[in-house]
Amino acid sequence: MGSQLIVHESQEAIFFRDGQALDLFGPGRYTLETQQLPILEKLYSLPTDTEGTFHSEVYFINKAVQMAVKWGTPDKIRFIDPLTMTPLEIGASGELNLAVKDSRKLIVKLVGTTSGIAWGDQAGFTKSVQNAFRPLIANTVKANLPAVIKEKQIDLLEIDERVNEISGVLLEKLLPGFEEYGLTIPQFYVTHVVLPEDDPNFKRIRELHTVMLQSRVYQAEAAVKTVQAQSEATYRTAQEESKAAIAAAQRKAELERQTTQTEVARREAERKLIEAQAEAQAQRMAGLTEAEIMQAKGYNQKDVLQSEVQKAYAAGLGQMGSNGGGGALGDIAGLGVALGAMGGVIGMTREAVAPMFGQTEPPAAAAPAAEGWNCACGQKGITDKFCPECGAPKPAPAETWDCACGVKGLTGKFCPECGSPRPAPAETWDCACGATGLMGKFCPECGAKRPEKPVAWDCSCGTKGLTGKFCPECGKKKEE
Repeated sequence: MGSQLIVHESQEAIFFRDGQALDLFGPGRYTLETQQLPILEKLYSLPTDTEGTFHSEVYFINKAVQMAVKWGTPDKIRFIDPLTMTPLEIGASGELNLAVKDSRKLIVKLVGTTSGIAWGDQAGFTKSVQNAFRPLIANTVKANLPAVIKEKQIDLLEIDERVNEISGVLLEKLLPGFEEYGLTIPQFYVTHVVLPEDDPNFKRIRELHTVMLQSRVYQAEAAVKTVQAQSEATYRTAQEESKAAIAAAQRKAELERQTTQTEVARREAERKLIEAQAEAQAQRMAGLTEAEIMQAKGYNQKDVLQSEVQKAYAAGLGQMGSNGGGGALGDIAGLGVALGAMGGVIGMTREAVAPMFGQTEPPAAAAPAAEGWNCACGQKGITDKFCPECGAPKPAPAETWDCACGVKGLTGKFCPECGSPRPAPAETWDCACGATGLMGKFCPECGAKRPEKPVAWDCSCGTKGLTGKFCPECGKKKEE
């Protein structure tokens, strides 16, 4: 009692008395008293005097991992190749790491009952344990190695690539046997698998493996070519489908464009027809209105014509005798010419002239005289195309226009009846297909759209209304 027990790191100590393991001590310093040994207090009546002693033993157990403990199969293992069903003989060897898991179980079941355990040094103890467990390792490897190779479908010629899988399975099979004696295996390695290189059967398997490998290569190449051919066919099909889709879209767009142009042309024609109908209706209404006014005032168009004829007749009588001694016959002829000219100007009919002469049929009117024109040089009544005095060409006739109120043949800028301004001339355009003088937004011949009118711009030099990219006066470029 009172003895000091010192347990180092990586150690455990088991206290024995009279051959029984009583308590387990971890690293540290201990004084052996009854308070620290409750099991001992229950089993024994210790002496009451301080000099009482008893015999005891202490075993120190090293908990460190013992590295690189070698193992190997003492003889060959019979193995049936699953591919060719050929019997072969193989072997295996390797290393394992060993450690104590349960100190009490190790002492009680292994050390305490085995007389062949070496106690002199660590190497001797490890060697003794290795010899004690060699049969367990050999039997476990022999019984499970062929099964692992078959279960994992491992090719013997590629077995070095799968040693980690084999090591893991064998470790699971070995652990229960070691743990029964308080030991554990942190790591287990299969470092070498012995193959029967000189066995003729194994040589045939190697040759067969080479043939199969070549066959796999050929199959892989054929598969790659097949995939490439399928990809190319798929690509071509996709291209054709894409082209067909694009062509269909183009046809659809063209059809829609033609439909749009047709619809636009139809609407333009309808608009022009409506405008013509409106203009005709306006003229008709204007004529009806004028006729209604005449009727309300008590005269008609025939009365107006007779009045005009009477005025012309009176004018003709006033000129009789002014022909320079031509006599009455010349005056009558002049009156006939005047009446004929007046009839041509105002459209006088035979029915309007007949009452003036009391005839059923009026005399044949003389041919109207050619309308002359006056030149700016002072020459008047010119009937030719050029002035005989200065050679100036005959001016073009003034362009007339019709007002919406019904008045026609106007040449001024405003209508004298309603005061409406002369409409601006419609701007025409020429198409690239050859059609000219077009007014609508689309060409009726080819359906082309009217080009956009360029936006006019003013140059800083003062020139205005430019449409080109450069100013013709100063050469400055149009600002974007």
